[in-house]
Amino acid sequence: MTSPRLATYSHNGVTRYGAIANDGAIDLSAHFANEYPTLREAITAQALPLLVDFAARRSADHALADIAWLPPIPQPEKIICVGVNYPDRNAEYKDGQDAPKFPSLFMRTPRSFVGHKAPLIRPRASAQLDYEAELVLVIGKSGRHIAERDALDHIAALTLCNEGTIRDWVRHAKFNVTQGKNFDSTGSLGPWIVPYTDEAQIADIRLTGTVNGELRQDDRTSRMIFSFRYLIAYLSSFTTLMPGDVIVTGTPTGAGARFDPPRFLVPGDVVEIFADGIGVLRNGVADEA
Repeated sequence: MTSPRLATYSHNGVTRYGAIANDGAIDLSAHFANEYPTLREAITAQALPLLVDFAARRSADHALADIAWLPPIPQPEKIICVGVNYPDRNAEYKDGQDAPKFPSLFMRTPRSFVGHKAPLIRPRASAQLDYEAELVLVIGKSGRHIAERDALDHIAALTLCNEGTIRDWVRHAKFNVTQGKNFDSTGSLGPWIVPYTDEAQIADIRLTGTVNGELRQDDRTSRMIFSFRYLIAYLSSFTTLMPGDVIVTGTPTGAGARFDPPRFLVPGDVVEIFADGIGVLRNGVADEA
């Protein structure tokens, strides 16, 4: 059985949101835009079950070939990204250090992401565009100082991220990676969100990343250094998590920078991020105009 899938997309130049069925998109914004202008407001109102139930009784309004996919959550208040969260990824640094005591964190801007099937843009400033397969948590209920035992109650949905990185620019400064993580249109989110049900849904998800069909990244969420529960509790210790906030939870080993020589993305490449129970996020690569 396919998990419910809710997406934000453009049809004839108009931004909409809806449920994705095998034969097309069911336009939920046509019925709920007054109450929930976007999926972010629907998440805030804890209305995702209502949308899923309504869509189950409807047929598709738009063919998938006629829509342009957008990142599922428009203008989230926060996009928080976690670095070095898989054991083999920590070993890639070859610095002899044990797994970190606390997670490495950085923020990204919404403009740095595109949707499913849109090209990742290799910028004029650098040829070192890299890929990173990541699982994403979408926060559904606000909270500060959230206990680990309660953390999963704050998840609304799951999605995927290709956390595209400009590798030489993440080393421009001594302590931060902000520049290399925020070039316009270098990463992607989507294709849709899958509503969260219970811990079993996320406990041991297989996450993979391929480039032109070649498997480059392959790991499981059960092996993460910092669990989903811990990440939500830790983040909420210093910032109030809000509905629609996006937490990008870390990438497995196998990004292009770790090959010898490095294998950065070039125009014409196709990157696919896959996770059990969520689907495939697919993007090509193009040069900045």
